[in-house]
Amino acid sequence: MSSDMTTDKYDLIITGGTIATANGTLEGDIAISDGRFAALGDLSGAEAKETLKVDGLSVLPGVIDTQVHFREPGLEHKEDLKSGSLAAVMGGVTAVFEMPNTKPPTTNKEAIEDKVARGRDRMHCDYAFYVGGTHENAAELPVLERMEGVCGVKVFMGSSTGNLLVPDDDGVGDILKHINRRAAFHSEDEYRLRERRPLAETGKVETHPVWRDAEAAISSTRRLIKLAREANKHIHVLHVTTEEEMQMLAANRDIVSVEVTPQHLTLVAPEAYEEIGTFAQMNPPIREKHHRAALWKALEQGIVDVIGSDHAPHTHEEKAEAYPHSPAGMPGVQTLLPLMLDHMAAGKLSLEKLVTLTSLNAIKLFGLKEKGEIKVGNHADLTFVDLKRSETITEDWIAARCGWSPFTGRTIRGWPVGTMVRGTRVMWEGELTAPSTGQPCTFDI
Repeated sequence: MSSDMTTDKYDLIITGGTIATANGTLEGDIAISDGRFAALGDLSGAEAKETLKVDGLSVLPGVIDTQVHFREPGLEHKEDLKSGSLAAVMGGVTAVFEMPNTKPPTTNKEAIEDKVARGRDRMHCDYAFYVGGTHENAAELPVLERMEGVCGVKVFMGSSTGNLLVPDDDGVGDILKHINRRAAFHSEDEYRLRERRPLAETGKVETHPVWRDAEAAISSTRRLIKLAREANKHIHVLHVTTEEEMQMLAANRDIVSVEVTPQHLTLVAPEAYEEIGTFAQMNPPIREKHHRAALWKALEQGIVDVIGSDHAPHTHEEKAEAYPHSPAGMPGVQTLLPLMLDHMAAGKLSLEKLVTLTSLNAIKLFGLKEKGEIKVGNHADLTFVDLKRSETITEDWIAARCGWSPFTGRTIRGWPVGTMVRGTRVMWEGELTAPSTGQPCTFDI
């Protein structure tokens, strides 16, 4: 690491921490000016307006959560862009990619412009939005996917929260034919879900993975890979949950990328349903141990590209309704990093792998610019972590509007101590330390 900018005085020099990269850890200083990394290396002779000593902390590239639902506009009683982004920075996340299943859905130019404007200088972290792909807007997607603040196209092949459903091969194929960027997919077979709906027994949330069984995901992903291959397009399969899907995805790495969630890596059926009931309900479901083991094996083998939280909050009252009237989804943006740090402490992944999954690969998959890596010229986005610290997740700590987490009461080893966005510390030791100045991410498209 070395400096390639000369200056008499930097805005900030960070010293004493261990810098974590996808290629290993380094000792050195980080200089920041005008919200960007200005120099890296031994800066003991340099001057700065401020010095931040972070002895004992690991300094990570700012964590990026590439799948969140912040519910604005239209569902603000569950979450909004400001409250969701507060949860993000409290958990060490510096940028989020937000989903289109709002009211109205994010499917046209006006809706995208509205969301970008709502986020600017109001969200606590930086942001981008997916545009929803539908039967009606397929021909417009080449323009919509290149708008300011858009990270790509999202397609729901199976019904979840909202009304953005494209269940048929012709519809998915038409979207793939038109787009140029990598599209993200919720891959469950809607026809199978409708056929098996009677298997969701009233009051028995443990039947959720019986109704939305592994085959619903497997058959959908098989179809999706075939359609992407025919269209010669790249696809990103969200929240993968099954062993068989991972085998298919591994065999098609030239066109597919893969996300898993901390929830599916951590929780397991039937125990999760026995312990927290409908609060464990999400789509695709929490599944049995052999599927969870397959997700970890795929992560170890490099088949998993990103960890996304699928932060999908509902109120306590909504979740407490009798299954299947209870909505699927749980908050997760604030617990993404703590859970993965805890898994790291248990020896399930390395710090280098964690950095790759939570920052670096967002550049490769989405063409994200100026973020995801600690290098001169990039935005000075950093996540400060104490790998030795143990904390217990409590409801008091949860900043999401819903106020709950499936992980409350869980003691975590490894904890986010600080969040820096564009050179400004926005969270430090669990306190919000700066006003909201979120800006749209930019992409190399």
